[in-house]
This record gives sequence, structure tokens and C-alpha cells, in this order.
Amino acid sequence: MMQKKNRAFLKWAGGKYSLVEDIQARLPQANKLIEPFVGAGSVFLNTHYKRYLLNDINPDLINLYNFLKAQPDALINDAREFFSGKRNDEKMYYALRDEFNATQDEYYRAILFLYLNRHGYNGLCRYSLQGRFNVPFGRYKKPYFPEDEMFVFSEKSQKAIFTCLPFEKVFSRARRGNVIYCDPPYAPISKTAAFTSYAARSFGQDAQEKLAELATRTAKKRGIPVLISNHDLPLTRHLYKGADFSMLSVKRSISQNGAKRQPVDEILAFFPASKTIGSKKKKNAVIASTPSQLP
Repeated sequence: MMQKKNRAFLKWAGGKYSLVEDIQARLPQANKLIEPFVGAGSVFLNTHYKRYLLNDINPDLINLYNFLKAQPDALINDAREFFSGKRNDEKMYYALRDEFNATQDEYYRAILFLYLNRHGYNGLCRYSLQGRFNVPFGRYKKPYFPEDEMFVFSEKSQKAIFTCLPFEKVFSRARRGNVIYCDPPYAPISKTAAFTSYAARSFGQDAQEKLAELATRTAKKRGIPVLISNHDLPLTRHLYKGADFSMLSVKRSISQNGAKRQPVDEILAFFPASKTIGSKKKKNAVIASTPSQLP
């Protein structure tokens, strides 16, 4: 019987809550799960590894996670006040958004990031090129305060280390016995669908190619398995050639025009760990341990 699923406490575009079972089924056992693109953390919350390395390029997200891990009672208590009726107001929202963009206080910034996530339009996370959070007011009747979900996240995060690094650096931290799951910004369905302003820098085709190369190399040369999710497109099939593919029956509608909405499938690409690496390493170790022939 499937255990109760845990929901992320943040609203997140492209969150993996509905796909957790499919992803879980394809993740091998390991002593640590590494996520270079953790997002709202649905996979982290619904898997059972001893340890986690969770990374995201968005410093506000990682800042919030670190405070929630270290001092959940204080953070949840202080954040609760921002979910009162008087703060669910357009003028107040824009005033607090300005405060968020101006403040250097990391604790206050963490609280405001949660407030903006739940009161802003569609739970989007978007920044201008100057790095200013610019999501408009959401006009929700009564934004939900995710207290229970935050406590669950905090408790589970005692097994996790959070980092804010480029994905390549996170791959370099992986060791044999770990598994890597990647949920990168998805390859665009069309030129107009490109959504790249999630953190104040874009994730274009170069980054998609680099990630695919890194996944292939990490599995083949370093013996560390990698699983990647993305849109099921000719581009992604080409980039992940050599991986084991699983199609997912997710229907994510992309077009803003309801009549033109096309369901788009997703793909999971699994790069299994190469089995030959251990034996090569041992041979090298024997050579290295023989005494030097020099006089």
C-alpha cells in the first residue's frame, strides 16, 4: 500500500507531486539522492533515502529551506502573521514585494518569499533581469497557510544538505552509491513557450545539451545512475540517446488559448550506472601501491 503522499508547502510551476509514483518506480536504491534542481521538493518528500543533497540555482528558495530546517517553530510562527486577511490585499502585496526586493535580512526575506509564493499569481516564481521578483498579485480569496506541510518538510530536511550552485558543481559532488535525479527547466515546446526567467538567468539549449552530456558521462565513466525528466520531444530524445526511456501520461497544456491547447507528454530518461568501473579502479589501485622502482 502506498504511504500517504506528502505535498510540497510551496506552489510551484512544473512541480512533480502528480508524477512521484512514476519517478519513485524508476529511481534505484542508493545511500543518497542528489537533486540539482530541487524546486518545491516533491520527489525529496516522497522518497526514502538515508541522505539527500538538494540544490537549486534560486538563492531565495534555498535560503527559505535552510531557515525551515534550522528553526521551524520560529519561522512558521512568524510567517503565520502574513496570512491574515489584511495582508491579502493588492496594495499591501506590492508594498511587501518591494520590501522583499530591497531587504538584505535573510530571515525576513525567507518569510516574504513564502508570502509572495502563496499570494502571488499562480504561485509563479519569476525575476526581472535585474533580479527583482516581479510576479503580480494573485487575487485569491483566502491563501492557504501550509503549516503542516512546512513541519513535514522541516523534519525530513534533517537528512538533507541544501546548496545553491550551478548544476555542474552538484554533479561533481556525487559519489558511487549515490543516485542523481534531475528536473531541469523543461525544453520549450515552441519558441514562444520558452520559460527561462525562473532565476535571473536562463536555461537554454546549451544548458540542456550540457546536462545530457554530464548525465551520460556520470553514469558511464563514474558509475553513478542518473534519471532526468523533461518534455517528450524529438530534441530531448536526441539529447538523451542511449538512456532507457519511459513515457508519462501527463497532459500538461501549454498554450494560453484554451481551444488550441495540445496535451504534451513527458519523458523520464534513465542512465544506468556502468558496471565495469569498479574492476578498473582496483587494477589501478594495485599498480599505485607497488613500491617505486627508483633507487
